[in-house]
Amino acid sequence: MHYTEIMVRYGELSTKGKNRKDFIRQLGRNVRAVLHRFPRVEVKAQRDRLHVALNGEDDQKVISILQGVFGIETLYPSIRVEKDMAVVKQTALQMAKEQYHTGETFKINTRRQDKHFEYHTNQINNILGDYVLENIDGISVDVKHPDIAIRVEVRMNGVFLSSETIHGAGGLPVGTGGRATMMLSGGIDSPVATYLAMKRGVKIDMIHFYSPPYTSEQALNKAKQLTSVLAKYSGNIQFIQVPFTEIQETIKEKVPEGYLMTIQRRMMLRIAAEITKNRHCTGVFTGEALGQVASQTLESMLAINDVTNMPVLRPLVSMDKTEIIKISKQIGTYDLSIMPFEDCCTIFTPPAPKTKPNLQRSREFENYIDVADLMKKAIEHIQITDIKPGEEFMNQDADVFAELL
Repeated sequence: MHYTEIMVRYGELSTKGKNRKDFIRQLGRNVRAVLHRFPRVEVKAQRDRLHVALNGEDDQKVISILQGVFGIETLYPSIRVEKDMAVVKQTALQMAKEQYHTGETFKINTRRQDKHFEYHTNQINNILGDYVLENIDGISVDVKHPDIAIRVEVRMNGVFLSSETIHGAGGLPVGTGGRATMMLSGGIDSPVATYLAMKRGVKIDMIHFYSPPYTSEQALNKAKQLTSVLAKYSGNIQFIQVPFTEIQETIKEKVPEGYLMTIQRRMMLRIAAEITKNRHCTGVFTGEALGQVASQTLESMLAINDVTNMPVLRPLVSMDKTEIIKISKQIGTYDLSIMPFEDCCTIFTPPAPKTKPNLQRSREFENYIDVADLMKKAIEHIQITDIKPGEEFMNQDADVFAELL
């Protein structure tokens, strides 16, 4: 069955009171952004539902994309027909037949927006219900727990029928929870943290540190590809690449080995916080999970957070690695994340990093380097790429990866 429209039921935003209009308007913008590759699609965000008119576009491809949009609770793929009860009856029967298995039950549920339509709600339910009963052997009615629920909406521009319910991503529309940055490595954790931040309505700008020649072009493209995958949940994402080679070399040369990781992370957060402030964002997200590695103990977080008073948000802080991996696979970032290209978090790693760095000593060792000058040069040379959903960056690297397996 080829659908003509998809009706969208809102998620949490339906509880947002006076802000409801803003949430609905933002969701409409987000849906249009992720469906930019379908030029014939029309999106209308209304008070009770959001309507996506397909106008001949591929229904399954559009549904697949909409399932990842935050703020959508459920999708109802629908068929629009003229206001002719003979046509409505045939369409309802076809829907029931396509889903029916022996012994199952059904229900007709009608809403009538067009109050001038010749039949009222109960009449439509009875007419369609009787027609299905007459034409499908063995089917019966169950109004409380039906196996097949056929929804009928009589609107001003036609009658819309649906019988399939598809669950959406839930959460809040991206952009309704403010704007923040994400410190994106190339690993498993930070893409999952990005996904969870977006689910709470936060618009994310990516910050990625790279250190050529110690990190490769493939590692940079991998981070961009991860951003492209995540963009399907929010629309375009700004990808900010920060040169970090000189900073890492200077830290390695001047800072005691046990504190290399701590000072490096302090510099990363300093730069990220400055970029965040310059872009008028209000927080920095990271993919840190408590106790997972040496730099993710409470003592390390205290020593690293010391460099900024900006909120540093860690959605994964209490999650196990297995939980993080499960989400990574669900959202489509896992296979990319495990590609073996080193990022700047894995180079120059000391054999015995401090798991409980002293805050005062961290400050003292940081004075061994010219923090202000190094920060200034790094920020002056950032590069920004606007990354679209589905954009490809790894094609040239596929053969390289195959050789590594």
